[in-house]
Amino acid sequence: MVFIHDTKRTLMMVVDLVNTLPGFDGTDTLETVSDLDAFLVQNPYSGPVRTDAAALAAVREVRGRLAALWRVDRAGAVPLVNSMLADGEALPRLVIHDEYDWHIHATSDESPLATRMLVEAAMAFVDVIRADEYDRVRLCAADDCEGAYIDYSKNGSKRYCDSGNCGNRMNVNAYRARKARESA
Repeated sequence: MVFIHDTKRTLMMVVDLVNTLPGFDGTDTLETVSDLDAFLVQNPYSGPVRTDAAALAAVREVRGRLAALWRVDRAGAVPLVNSMLADGEALPRLVIHDEYDWHIHATSDESPLATRMLVEAAMAFVDVIRADEYDRVRLCAADDCEGAYIDYSKNGSKRYCDSGNCGNRMNVNAYRARKARESA
């Protein structure tokens, strides 16, 4: 599955943002303005970015809408994505800045951070839906994790998220179970 740079970068941001919700460990990792600042170091935005209590609250609210994209199929994602685009008053335009070549921004650079995140996520999911690759939008298969991820592997065989070492942990569990059966 090959997506253009800005689509993949945005999808990675969406996964990171959704995974700040309380997951298998029960913690919310986007509770403070400092948490938001750290998130933005890993997922930078161009233009003015205000990080205060109001911006934090707005970004926290967006997470639930984005997480809903992991609970639906391709057809079910369409009304969610269309709603996000409408709510963000999306107006796509080509831009070039920093080290990035021509790409699409669908909000003004002055739009609130949460609006930019929501609309950029919706635009990235437009590409996923149009490419008929929605089956790669997945939740971790580990029995103790609900981490969101997008499977970028060539053959679409990825089963575990990258946030909790789940693949390794599940392989160790399977190995130990096999050894226990063999010695019984």
